[in-house]
Amino acid sequence: MNTHQDKQVILITGASSGFGALGARALAAAGHTVYASMRDIAGRNAPQVQALREHASRHGVDLRALELDVQSQASADAAIGQVIADHGRLDVLVHNAGHMVFGPAEAFTPEQYAQLYDVNVLGTQRVNRAALPHLRGQRSGLLLWVGSSSTRGGTPPFLAPYFAAKAGMDALAVSYASELARWGIETSILVPGAFTQGTNHFAHSGTPADTARAAEYAEGATRGLAQQANDGLAAAEPPDSDVAEVASAMVGIVNTPAGQRPFRVHVDPSDDGAAVVNAVADRVRAEFLRRIGLGDLLRPQIPREVA
Repeated sequence: MNTHQDKQVILITGASSGFGALGARALAAAGHTVYASMRDIAGRNAPQVQALREHASRHGVDLRALELDVQSQASADAAIGQVIADHGRLDVLVHNAGHMVFGPAEAFTPEQYAQLYDVNVLGTQRVNRAALPHLRGQRSGLLLWVGSSSTRGGTPPFLAPYFAAKAGMDALAVSYASELARWGIETSILVPGAFTQGTNHFAHSGTPADTARAAEYAEGATRGLAQQANDGLAAAEPPDSDVAEVASAMVGIVNTPAGQRPFRVHVDPSDDGAAVVNAVADRVRAEFLRRIGLGDLLRPQIPREVA
């Protein structure tokens, strides 16, 4: 049960659609000040901005659109600067921005892998570098990373670049967790499963640039595999699965009192096994940190004032 009623200042990246848009609305409904950030708010995403403003007005919530392109350090710096100028603080940073691709691993060019890694992994680093000096100055805050069950659960074919990037992001989140603990900054990793309905994640996924290689997979020994993979994923998803559960989990993590938030939360109706593997990995991490005398890094701490 939520016992933490403080109004928090929250920034979510990639909030034009999908988990980000749902999470922004849910967090605003929970009484927080939410900056739903996205790129090109005056252009391509102008309709999303208008819908967001109408939602905020209709429901009487503090939900604001904010320009932030995670592929630009200047944009990240400006966005964080705006939040700090408005409120003097930032309590929660939700790393949600990401892009998905679908197709044979071989058919994507190295440049496509780099582009996906830039959005899904380096984007979090840009925003962290903009935000963390403020959070460290506060000696408080929460980094909430929206990962993917694919990094350690079942890995169906034709999603390699996305899976690899999400695995990179998860590894970065785990390392940041221990480095920020003594600064009083908390880390939670939200791990959604493969929701094939309710977002445009799959519908808007990118495709391989090397169409000739992709055609070889479509017409050769792996003919029909893409459809089998999609059908299998859809069949594994229970008919009553609801993508809103991810937004609810986001609210649950944020509303948990600081210092008590879970390190990892899975929302995977298809149950692809990630929760089992992550439980082992996270336990091994905790045991090793304790073994080398760094067990205090498993929880955020407020350090004593240095004389």
